[in-house]
Amino acid sequence: MRILVLGSGAREHAIVTALLREEPRPHVIAAPGNAGIAADVPVVDLDPTDSDVVTNFAQEHNIDLVVVGPEAPLVAGVADALRTRGIPVFGPGQAAAALEGSKTFAKRIMDDAGVPTGRAVRAGNLAEAQGALDEYGAPYVVKADGLAAGKGVLVTTDRDDALAHAVRWLQHGAVLIEEFLAGQEVSLFLLSDGHTVLPLSPAQDYKRLADNDEGPNTGGMGAYSPLPWLDAGFGSETAFVDEVIETIALPTVRQLAGEDTPFIGLLYCGLILTEAGIRVIEFNARFGDPETQVVLPRLVTPLSGLLLAASTGELAGLPRPEFSADAAVTVVIASENYPETPVTGRPITGLADAARVPGVTIAHAATELSGRDLLATGGRVLSVVAVGSDFTEARARAYEAVSLIDLEGSQHRSDIAAKVAN
Repeated sequence: MRILVLGSGAREHAIVTALLREEPRPHVIAAPGNAGIAADVPVVDLDPTDSDVVTNFAQEHNIDLVVVGPEAPLVAGVADALRTRGIPVFGPGQAAAALEGSKTFAKRIMDDAGVPTGRAVRAGNLAEAQGALDEYGAPYVVKADGLAAGKGVLVTTDRDDALAHAVRWLQHGAVLIEEFLAGQEVSLFLLSDGHTVLPLSPAQDYKRLADNDEGPNTGGMGAYSPLPWLDAGFGSETAFVDEVIETIALPTVRQLAGEDTPFIGLLYCGLILTEAGIRVIEFNARFGDPETQVVLPRLVTPLSGLLLAASTGELAGLPRPEFSADAAVTVVIASENYPETPVTGRPITGLADAARVPGVTIAHAATELSGRDLLATGGRVLSVVAVGSDFTEARARAYEAVSLIDLEGSQHRSDIAAKVAN
């Protein structure tokens, strides 16, 4: 099978890595990729949001399946263009991708489908935002309505900070003011072919920059999977997943299908376990980063077959994907001054030594080669991924590898998966 993976981050590197573990190994091409991905598969320098460029390349190179990693190509309608030309693509069309591209659209779909979520008010100007903040009270939850690269959400007890965040994003469109929901957060990925869904394994990510969930929100500073504490609340991970499928995933997919906007691809459910039950915080329309980096290393079922079945409407009748009992942890290494204006262009060393730590792989997020030097090109630079027989072993391996990597001014959290380690 010839597979084209669109994207250039650690999520895409994790997808490529999972595909390359299969036997027989598919032929994988990435576009545009990064330095780490380029070390594993051929990369092509093309714009993944340009529908004509992507579809022409896929046709000319006899691509059997296109996997869209990031959200921007989905919102731009790249999946629609590929389907129009008969090319299987894992990723929703532009209309269904609004589930991520517009918080207002997502809330409306949830309301119509009867999906449990928090109350929200759409504010299109400062006065509406002020009124909504006063209505819900502290803690305040303010979200940019559109795509914001993981930086559009603020949760704070400071009304002035909440108002400033609203003012910032009102310059780009509307904002949503939501009621605060308290509880443990869970990320659950579900494969959808527009009618049927199959779940992957739950994960938990760390949005705040610093230890103890302090500092600003980021795109994610680490993650772990599975979630052993789900057993206490639901009896088993399977019981939790079953409830999410029946009360959230299937109603959402059926609602979209009923509106002639079938959701084909990866439904990311950002969930919170409240005293009143499971509630949706957000939906995304693609694999999450950094959760993908800990979910896919545990996947036993071949990924390519699952993605192709979802893309061609053939999930019905397939068994649920199987996962190993291993624990997986990922720690993100970020550039100095991330998530504000990261310092880029600095060399990275020690990756070869880090990769020799047992159970460790490194997913590149923002890297490029300059001569023989590997340089950091963005905020989140690397995801150090470790698998072990338990979380104590996986954490030890991950942090040993992190200690061997040198990037001037870099930052990372030291408490990823600490609460589940023995």
